[in-house]
Amino acid sequence: MEQIILFAPLLSALVAGFGHRIIGDKGAQWLTTGVLFLICLLSWVVFLGHDGETRQIEIMRWIQSGTLDTSWAIRLDRLTAIMLIVITTVSALVHLYSMGYMAHDENFRENESYRPRFFAYLSFFTFAMLMLVTADNLVQMFFGWEGVGVASYLLIGFYYRKPTANAAAIKAFVVNRVGDFGFALGIFALFFLVDSINLDDIFAAAPELAETQLTFLWTEWNAANLIAFLLFIGAMGKSAQLFLHTWLPDAMEGPTPVSALIHAATMVTAGVFLVCRMSPLYEFAPDAQAFIVFLGATTAFFAATVGLVQNDIKRVIAYSTCSQLGYMFVAAGVGVYSVAMFHLLTHAFFKAMLFLGAGSVIHGMHHEQDMRNYGGLRKKMPYTFWAMMIGTLAITGVGIPLTGWIGFAGFASKDAVIESAYAATMGGYAFWMLVIAALFTSFYSWRLMFLTFWGKPRGDKHTHEHAHESPAVMTVPLGVLAIGAVFAGAIWYGSFFGKTNEVVTFFGGTYGEPTEELVEAVAERSPKASELHYVMESAPGEAAIYIAPENTILHEAHYVPTWVKLSPFVAMLLGLLTALWFYIWNPALPGKLAESQRPLYLFLLNKWYFDEIYDAVFVRPARVIGRFFWKRGDGDVIDGTINGVAMGIVPFFTRLAGRAQSGFIFTYAFAMVVGIVVLITWMALTGGAR
Repeated sequence: MEQIILFAPLLSALVAGFGHRIIGDKGAQWLTTGVLFLICLLSWVVFLGHDGETRQIEIMRWIQSGTLDTSWAIRLDRLTAIMLIVITTVSALVHLYSMGYMAHDENFRENESYRPRFFAYLSFFTFAMLMLVTADNLVQMFFGWEGVGVASYLLIGFYYRKPTANAAAIKAFVVNRVGDFGFALGIFALFFLVDSINLDDIFAAAPELAETQLTFLWTEWNAANLIAFLLFIGAMGKSAQLFLHTWLPDAMEGPTPVSALIHAATMVTAGVFLVCRMSPLYEFAPDAQAFIVFLGATTAFFAATVGLVQNDIKRVIAYSTCSQLGYMFVAAGVGVYSVAMFHLLTHAFFKAMLFLGAGSVIHGMHHEQDMRNYGGLRKKMPYTFWAMMIGTLAITGVGIPLTGWIGFAGFASKDAVIESAYAATMGGYAFWMLVIAALFTSFYSWRLMFLTFWGKPRGDKHTHEHAHESPAVMTVPLGVLAIGAVFAGAIWYGSFFGKTNEVVTFFGGTYGEPTEELVEAVAERSPKASELHYVMESAPGEAAIYIAPENTILHEAHYVPTWVKLSPFVAMLLGLLTALWFYIWNPALPGKLAESQRPLYLFLLNKWYFDEIYDAVFVRPARVIGRFFWKRGDGDVIDGTINGVAMGIVPFFTRLAGRAQSGFIFTYAFAMVVGIVVLITWMALTGGAR
């Protein structure tokens, strides 16, 4: 079953991409969509039937070189099972949604291969993401990691006739290569120190890495901290954290289904998955964890501030994604990996629904994306309105305070993150950044709703008159995602954030108080076995036993002060009331405020000027250097000197050789005689005739 889940999307992508002339346009759509729904069903069977044990399913021998001996295998544990349902559910619904959204695309009418190619790209993206999350070693994971990068490049730049789409695809590819370089360095360092890239070997060696010093860039580093930091650099790129985030908003140039697939539950969550997958290593890297918490909290705040003033409906949701990823990294950074995955799971439902809902609005408004040209669409698009209303209630965290789980999906998971941040930092920087980000999230989410569905119609009158609800093939996926956005938090709250004083069943195995047998087994690998607080056993009967230092944040998060538990709810209410004041009760106020605070407004509108700074520091100098080598190196040196000399000497000898080929026998005979004379003379003078 697991092999079918992994390889079926690849096969359907190959058939749809290369065999569409045989199976036809519709055949390519139904094949890829049907395969995704099949593996979605199988993924839920795996998830619901998983017993908590870790299993390796070997597919084939892969790389054998020196001491590097690794197989292509599927690692099936709780973490994999969660990612399987997230990826396949969202991807299946995006495939179905795309059949309606892209049906009237002008590009499809001009080129019959457009539609099969689009669905082939979607399926290939899904295969690459599944390769990433099922990897049992880091090389296999890196293969999927890069495959996702290639697929995202193809999808973001799908409208290749648009210069902005091409630029966005290249930008996403280049920025992600920066992060991938850090990821690769981390893999190299692990192989250098552990002599293996298999996950079990790395986890078992984590305590030794914590005691090892490594020289890097002429400086001594703690190996565990350095490797964890390098791996996180890769996560920063894929998950669009601050400094490597600039590709994310520009990726909105791709079709809206692509935005939902990339930004809701798949590519951008790969970084969170990486940190959670490598949790046994991160438990021994406190400095790297502190950096992750700081950067995640800062990213959540930064993206929320930028989302306050954006006017493109897709860009507002894109910055929302960036902000929510910051929440996940804070949870992972403080060591509550289950909470990070909890928010990843709930976020997949409501964010995919918001993106697809935005696509429904864009579709009904004839591809208008500026919210300032919307208004009054509530009655024109009732199904889309209610879907986006549910998504907004989920992302802003609407629920019954102090219950923890009675509310929409985002209420349960976001509160769990904030409470964990408080427990870990005692009300420090991360906690306050997340609370402020929650307030801003509420404001810009309701701002989107009020500008789009309330008030009087704005913009082109003809467009509003012909605004319409999307077809059922687009609204049905919204309804399915709405179920998850409402109930996912309540259903899985106990599994991910339940109270525990003894044992926490988690992804790699079981965390709990060390038994005498486990301590004795661990003592053979670590001299500090007597000091252990927690032990993780990969699965009953297996030899791999991982050691983890004390981490009680998950337990302590349930006993934070009441005002901490209320803070996200209060932030949500303040954001809602402010949005009502600005866009319902006093619609003229936003314009006046933007005018009176012009520098701040432009600062946020221009995304803190990161693009302009990067353009000045990296892009323009790179162009200057490239132009120098082009003009001076290629033009003056190669074309002017080398090619100039070659253009003079080569033709001269060519003409000389050409004259020797006269076609007369006496000319060739004379050349032979001259050759013999020269040869005899040389042998006589050098003594070669003796």
